[in-house]
Amino acid sequence: MKKRCAALAVLLIAATFLPACSSSAPDCARLEIVCVGLVTGVGKVDDRSFNQSAWEGVQQAEGEGLVQSARYIETVNAKDYDENIAVFADAGYDIIVTVGAGLGQATIAAAEKYPQVYFIGVDQFQEAGSEKPNLAGLVFPEDQAGFLAGALAAQMTATGRVGAVLGTDAYPPTWRYGEGFRAGAAYVNPEVEVTVAYHNDASFDKASFDPDWGAITAYTLIDEGVDVIFGGSGTTGDGALVAAVQRGIYAIGAEMDQYYLLLEASPLLLSSVVKLVSPGTYALIGLARNAQADTGAFPGGNYSGECGYAPFHDLDLRVTAEVKVKMEEINRGLQEDMLQTDVLPTKP
Repeated sequence: MKKRCAALAVLLIAATFLPACSSSAPDCARLEIVCVGLVTGVGKVDDRSFNQSAWEGVQQAEGEGLVQSARYIETVNAKDYDENIAVFADAGYDIIVTVGAGLGQATIAAAEKYPQVYFIGVDQFQEAGSEKPNLAGLVFPEDQAGFLAGALAAQMTATGRVGAVLGTDAYPPTWRYGEGFRAGAAYVNPEVEVTVAYHNDASFDKASFDPDWGAITAYTLIDEGVDVIFGGSGTTGDGALVAAVQRGIYAIGAEMDQYYLLLEASPLLLSSVVKLVSPGTYALIGLARNAQADTGAFPGGNYSGECGYAPFHDLDLRVTAEVKVKMEEINRGLQEDMLQTDVLPTKP
């Protein structure tokens, strides 16, 4: 089969494909050439968030020789997800990485349409009974991330009161963040008073995109004596983080390192609990290669990645050596399954 340069050339106006198709580009249809394509969630590949982290995992795989070619498409409009994935699939790519929950349905449809391609869906939970053998959803233990945030907050509070401001607890990842936060604070110091505020008075769609509610809720908690705020769930959490910094108290972010993404909060951002997308993506590419070579099985369904926490950045000198040692101890215990959060997957 000849390389389908034409297929790569028919690019969407709403997408950017790099590098461009050329005569020197590898022929992904050849068995000895393994190609990986990445389709970003709406946004750039250098977004300092999930897109960039996933791409770094792909680049690591290419740099270590697991694959011979890696390309990406930057999506500008969500309506083009299906076509962006098809650009790679129709060109004979072996592995396709799609980034973010917004691409979930498009990735499932593509996995059905292209059973010979291995798909990696970053932060895309696969519902029980609907798993595809060629699609792995890279998911993360939000309860462990929340646990880390709670443990840090409980060690840094001066008032003995800490709080979390999140979206609706009807969304399982948000529930795991909040209850993990509660459990982590209690693990460090059972006497610390913990308030977890869920945005349950808004529609499911709006609960994670309400920075005004996040800010107002954070102000209320601060007025009640809370001096460390954990903010998560999209722009709702962002509003809480900014409000915390405006009031001169510590903030802890979620998902990715908010020090780079939310500059307004950076002066008093203790850390962020993060989903380790790069190593998870890299690991799944390796498993896809093993399956391709008949030396292993590809984990169709959900594949659990790991969580961790970002550097303390500007506040590094305020975090004592004792706190740093404790955080590393807790992080290691969670990753090695020696420490359990005891948080249920979903709200009872």
